Amino acid sequence: MANKILAINPGSTSTKIAVFEDNDSVFVKNIKHSAEEIGQFENISSQFSFRKEIIVKELEDAGYKVADLNVVVGRGGLVKPIESGVYEVNEPMKKDLENGVLGEHASNLGGLIADNIAKENGNIKAFIADPVVVDEMQDVARISGHPAFDRMSIFHALNQKAIARTFAEEQGKKYEECNIIVAHLGGGVSVGAHNEGKVIDVNNALDGDGPFSPERTGTLPAGQLAKLCFSGEKTLDEIKKMIKGEGGLVAYLGTNDAYEVEMKAKDGDAKYNLIQDAMSYQVAKAIGEMAAVLKGKVDGICLTGGIAYNPFLVDYVKEMVGFIAPIHVYPGEDEMKALAMNGLRVLRNEVEPKIYK
Repeated sequence: MANKILAINPGSTSTKIAVFEDNDSVFVKNIKHSAEEIGQFENISSQFSFRKEIIVKELEDAGYKVADLNVVVGRGGLVKPIESGVYEVNEPMKKDLENGVLGEHASNLGGLIADNIAKENGNIKAFIADPVVVDEMQDVARISGHPAFDRMSIFHALNQKAIARTFAEEQGKKYEECNIIVAHLGGGVSVGAHNEGKVIDVNNALDGDGPFSPERTGTLPAGQLAKLCFSGEKTLDEIKKMIKGEGGLVAYLGTNDAYEVEMKAKDGDAKYNLIQDAMSYQVAKAIGEMAAVLKGKVDGICLTGGIAYNPFLVDYVKEMVGFIAPIHVYPGEDEMKALAMNGLRVLRNEVEPKIYK
């Protein structure tokens, strides 16, 4: 009998779930959340019941029972920096996810919801795999410009790794033999330099580094930000929400829906077109930075994530950085399959789960 694996991937604007029977995807659902729905919650942790109940209902409506599952794998969240791999959800991990030891992100809910659903069964385990805090950065990339601040590795590790491996396989090479730039374009944007199997530099896609995205400001002018922080006009929480949640497309256009922006820009709305071009420009600029990190030795540039479906953004990026290396587009993401396959490898004893401490 085939193993049934539930994969859970909470993102800033959606909750994706999938059921796999061994290697085969038998049910996939992308549950989208509007800015208004998410906005009613004070923080990420308070969304736990809202998202978990939706997941259980979608499974029941599709005819799947929690009792039939063999393992649950959640997207890894902002735990302490760890090496890549599969980790069993344990009490230290849950504590760090609940308390946001490195900050708040929707992915923090992945391990928590997976553990809760697994415990309802009683006989199965919950895992996370390649969380967003996978840290392989070279030391020189950690220096910020002032010893009070460190650059941190927080990015879409699961999908970036999966896409990089897919690209390498298509080239007839091992991931560890390639230099690849991967740009994940979703609710957040991360651009990573993959050097022979390790992401040696990447922007902190969570809270203020790199290109802006549907909900995040990306890098801001430091002096202007400092003035705003001490102006008395906004509280710390308001500033944090401005940077992550109410920045990017939401701030400029009042929507977190990149497809809506694409359609209005296509219809000739000058403002929407300018903001879309600006986002494309910043993505390409970040890719150029990572090309320098790899010293110009780049086997390929991979564009992935939901916004990679946008042909206008893709063409804009190609025009700016196509001279660096061939550009390959993998719209959407392979995170659900990557999560499920990690769970399957554990069930088949192909990998040993790591212990989070």
